[in-house]
Formats: sequence, structure tokens, C-alpha cells
Amino acid sequence: MVDTDPVAAPGLVTCCRALGGLPVGAVLPRHPDRRFLASLEDRGLPRFGRSVEVITLPQRARRVPTPAIAEGVWRPARTENAVNAFVIRHPEATFLVDPGICVDVVDRAVAELPRLLRLAVTPPRDVVDIRQALHLAGIDAADIDFALPTHLHWDHVAGLLDLPGLPAYLHRLEHSWAMDGPVAPQGGVRAAVRNRPVTLYDLDGPPILTFARSHDLFGDRSVILVDLPGHTPGSVGLLVQTSSGPTLLAGDAVWSRIQIDRLRQKASYPGLLADADRDAAWETVHRLYAIRDRLAIIPSHES
Repeated sequence: MVDTDPVAAPGLVTCCRALGGLPVGAVLPRHPDRRFLASLEDRGLPRFGRSVEVITLPQRARRVPTPAIAEGVWRPARTENAVNAFVIRHPEATFLVDPGICVDVVDRAVAELPRLLRLAVTPPRDVVDIRQALHLAGIDAADIDFALPTHLHWDHVAGLLDLPGLPAYLHRLEHSWAMDGPVAPQGGVRAAVRNRPVTLYDLDGPPILTFARSHDLFGDRSVILVDLPGHTPGSVGLLVQTSSGPTLLAGDAVWSRIQIDRLRQKASYPGLLADADRDAAWETVHRLYAIRDRLAIIPSHES
């Protein structure tokens, strides 16, 4: 374990709700909020300024029971779950999205998690670390200009521990949530963010699609960050135009496309322990459901 700050842990009641809600949600999933869905206004896709290349870095997936991913979904019986990172090549920069795995990640990052959460999310020991993943993709780590995590949970930033000095672009709200105060939120790895150049940004742009706020990263409408709150307060997605069409890298707003297609929230275990605000996260799933046919949506944990 690399951090010295104490880490928040869920109380007994929350743990009991998470475990007790798993079988309940498996047979009685949360009902969609049809009123909220009907209230959503689709502001449309932006006029993208240029296309970018998105490269998914190779990872080893594991198969988990689908009801542990999405409430009330039994088919397929198991779903592949991975910890993916992405490289985006833009004419002005090559940057890394969600560098989640470092060498010895179980000891250096997962060890900070509450025990009950560790049982659900600990990756296999042979999971691919970020430097190895870059190498397998034929990308030199020295060619990466900066990192841009969708949020600051361990499985989206722990790889930064092996990339010292790499600048990071962080949503100001997310940075405050993860880094302020004497106690770190559960799931965060503060050492991954400390002692590196950080550029903070705000979602200061107009609504796009069903998302309330946005930020044009390069000012050319090629990489647009959108608001995906709930999993963490400052979670964002990256809206880009690729050669295959418009694409949204959705982070952990959902763990699987199944949640969007079936309009289902995350299972309570481990979802209740992982989501900072379950109601806000559920609203974000509705926002994604409403635009599911408009673009490709790629969750970070989709294999």
C-alpha cells in the first residue's frame, strides 16, 4: 500500500444493504424512471472538428456472473469484465485514458480498499500493467503526453504510479472529491495523483446530447468531455469522432453495455459500495439509454 492517508470505509449498515440487495435486485430490479426519461432533452451531437484515433490497450478479462453487473439480467449467465485503458491520438497530443493497472496493483492499490470491496474487484495477479499494455500495443510510454482519467478510482489511475511525472488532466470537482481532506474516499489512490503536474478543468461548455455540461479539451470539437455524475461526483465521459463514427468512452457510468440496453442499474454488491451517489448514477444510466442508438458507447470495463 502506497498512501499514508486513512481511507474511508463503508459502515455496517451499508455493507448489509449491499449484500442483502444483491439477491433482491437479481429478481426485482429497480424500475426505470419513465418520467425522468421523458424529461430528457437531446441537444444533438456536436459538429466535430476532426477525427481522432482511439486504441484500446490489451487486457485480460475475467468472466463474472451477469447479475453481479446488472440488476435482474440473467442472460448471458456470465459477462466478461476487464480493466481497460485507452490511447487517443490527436494531431496535437497522444494521451492516455484510464491508466488503471500498475505493477503489483493488488499490493499497491487494491490493498487500500475496504475488505468487502476487495473481495469483489481484486483482479487476477497476471493482469496486464499499463507499461506492458502500451508495449503490447506498440506504443512507447515516452510518446504519451498526458493522462486523462474519467474518474479517480484505483482501477482508472493506479497505472500512473508507474508513470511518474506524466502530467494529468483532471476535472476540478473530481480532484477536490478525491484529494481534499484528511481521509481519502474509498476507491481512490491519492499517491497516483500527488507529485505530478496536474491541469484542472471545469465542465464550462454547453449541454450536448442528454448531458448537462461539457468541456472542449482542445478547442477544436474533437475531444469533448461530458458530465457523467454518480459513480463519483466528477465522473466524465469522452465524446470523440473516430473513423467508425461518434464514440463515447463512458468510464464507469455503467460497467457493461447490458445496463444501457436493458436500462438496469449496477448490482448493489459491489455497486452500492462503488457508486458515490446511486440516484445520480441511475439518472446517468437513463441519459445513456436515451442516446443508445446515436453513437457507440464504450464502458471502461467492457471486454
